[in-house]
Amino acid sequence: MNRKERTAQILKYFSSHMPEAGTELHYANPYQLAVAVILSAQCTDKRVNMVTPALFKQYPDAAALGAASPEKVFQYIRSISYPNNKARNLVGMAKMLVARYKGELPPDVGELQKLPGVGRKTANVLASVLFNQPAMAVDTHVFRVSARLGMTRNAKTPLEAEKQLVRYIPEEQLSIAHHWLILHGRYTCVARNPKCDVCGIKKKCEYYRKNTLTPKSRGLK
Repeated sequence: MNRKERTAQILKYFSSHMPEAGTELHYANPYQLAVAVILSAQCTDKRVNMVTPALFKQYPDAAALGAASPEKVFQYIRSISYPNNKARNLVGMAKMLVARYKGELPPDVGELQKLPGVGRKTANVLASVLFNQPAMAVDTHVFRVSARLGMTRNAKTPLEAEKQLVRYIPEEQLSIAHHWLILHGRYTCVARNPKCDVCGIKKKCEYYRKNTLTPKSRGLK
């Protein structure tokens, strides 16, 4: 089975078993999603969702957040990973959003990356979720799961993984495939002790074939 065929079969499984998939971050508008995604870097969505209600109540839009000091914002996100850096980035992002983009997030990935705290992964998430752009955001879950399944090969960086995934995943499925891989990595193909026993696509998985099946079951003597 070549990689194109493997990817197609994996996507077929996800489309039938997880037809509705999306971000688990709670948000009501593009501004809130941008804040939540920036906060989610190296932090769980669950923790972010615990913090953002009070943050959004105090700073309901980019103008309010941009007028705040990082020290004030820090008080609301202190339980998030790297709160000092993220507080500075959030204020800087909001200021630039107001000054350069009239408070509205730009749909272009390149423009999004000009905002403080918005790297390529975050920009791809925003472009995909908010503007339905054919973008593949590669976080730790996507990087790990795509490699284990054999959808990527020898990718050393998220960008290398992204390029490989974009090559084999149909453009119209890129946005939802990002969520499929994240959710699979979050709940089944976890970093330590992946739950292969309950995985519905283990027969398509390179990791399972190499690390779980016995030589005999793989057809080897």
